[in-house]
Amino acid sequence: MINKRNMLLMMVTGVIAANYSSLVVASQKRPNILFAIADDVSRMHLGAYGCKFVRTPNFDRLAKQGILFTNCYTTNPKCSPSRATILTGRNTWELEDSCNHFGIFWNKFPVYPDILEASGYHIGYTGKGWAPGDWQTGGFKRNPAGISYGKKKLTPPAEGISKVDYAENFADFLETRQPNQPFYFWYGGHEAHRRYEFQSGAKVGGKKLDDADVPPYFPDDETVRHDMLDYAFETEWFDQHLGKMLTILEDKGELDNTLVVVTSDNGMPFPRVKGQIYDDDFHMPLAVCWGDRIKGGRVVRDYVSFSDFAPTFFEAAGITPTHQMTGKSIMGILLSEESGRIDQNRNFIVVGKERHDRGRPNDVGYPVRAIRTDEFMYAVNFKTDRWPAGNPERGYPNIDGSPTKAMIIELQKQGITRYWDLAMGKRPPEELYSMVDDEHCMRNLADDPKYEEVKADLRSRMFALLTAQKDPRILGNGDVFDNYIYGSAKSKAEKAAWLKKAGKK
Repeated sequence: MINKRNMLLMMVTGVIAANYSSLVVASQKRPNILFAIADDVSRMHLGAYGCKFVRTPNFDRLAKQGILFTNCYTTNPKCSPSRATILTGRNTWELEDSCNHFGIFWNKFPVYPDILEASGYHIGYTGKGWAPGDWQTGGFKRNPAGISYGKKKLTPPAEGISKVDYAENFADFLETRQPNQPFYFWYGGHEAHRRYEFQSGAKVGGKKLDDADVPPYFPDDETVRHDMLDYAFETEWFDQHLGKMLTILEDKGELDNTLVVVTSDNGMPFPRVKGQIYDDDFHMPLAVCWGDRIKGGRVVRDYVSFSDFAPTFFEAAGITPTHQMTGKSIMGILLSEESGRIDQNRNFIVVGKERHDRGRPNDVGYPVRAIRTDEFMYAVNFKTDRWPAGNPERGYPNIDGSPTKAMIIELQKQGITRYWDLAMGKRPPEELYSMVDDEHCMRNLADDPKYEEVKADLRSRMFALLTAQKDPRILGNGDVFDNYIYGSAKSKAEKAAWLKKAGKK
């Protein structure tokens, strides 16, 4: 049931939408927008970034014909908070419950698909939209990603791959729009989210064990190599449907007027990556192509945040938003003909996390904030008495179940603790890594006296920005994130009691 507060929010949203729909947009034909987001795919595993054992010809094509970004970052390395930032243009520590992985998404935070629709766009999504979490309690009438198109199914080539026929659902979506109506479509692949059919990469995908590139924080073992190949096979499935969508647009003569943006929500679903604050998790792929509107063949080093997508889409559509966003449009970068660092002020990024998967007493989170520059990554762990991947007796639930996870735990039981320490062990208050010669964050420099000034400078810059953005964790009220209810993790009675206590019902 919607309370008076939510009714008021819906009325306000309606007024905003009415204002947006009456906007006079640019006289030039408004572009279509295709936003493609993989699930749990790391930047380092797409061909355009140099990966050899994962074949992604369609992402690579867009990167070649458009722009390849080398410094794109999510603000929070888990599915729903990452996607909440995309949809709102705000950092997750500015989104209350939505900073948490199973939070409530309140409709007091406007989402760009609704605003694009109100301005005349035909909108929709297929696959995974905003998830997991609870948008119904938050007052949304549908998934914040838009109108669902998911009727078309297929027989997947392996267990674990979704039955959703993403490309055919995209074709259905295009058939339902009005003549000459611009569209916005969210292609949310479920791949490469687990679970995987073990050895599908080799048996179905034809991949060879010797081809797998095993990062240094995993044991280089046949089981791990198969796990990596299975992940690669699913990543390629996402790319194949992206290619089919591009073909559909080409056949309709629509591709040149379509702004295509391709990324992932967080890093691969392996220990020490997904859900953790190391560069391999929150450093995301990004390719952008827009016909002849942007000069292709460029590689851009500017730091781009997921919070920048919403304002960019608004500018492309000729919309001047009236609500608050933290992100800034990258349209100037897209329309520039330069490569390298274009905006000298885009030289760092700040990321963070709070409450992810359940697995500690009272299901509290593991709060971290970090700053990433060209030279360093500096992180502050606020609750070092807690287990970063979840408690051992709970099975480290902030790490997805996998053959690699099982092997690391088994090795730890046998006295080989190196990989367990890296993925599951408790962490110090500060971590500092050189991104020049330690891209996988293997050597913590925080205790080295010669880096004291570096740490102090990075901490000062990060805390100043977070203070300006009113991050509760920095302002001394960080425990608020542990007190929000997990929207999809409680019974209706428990949820109703919590909402009443919090004054939200």
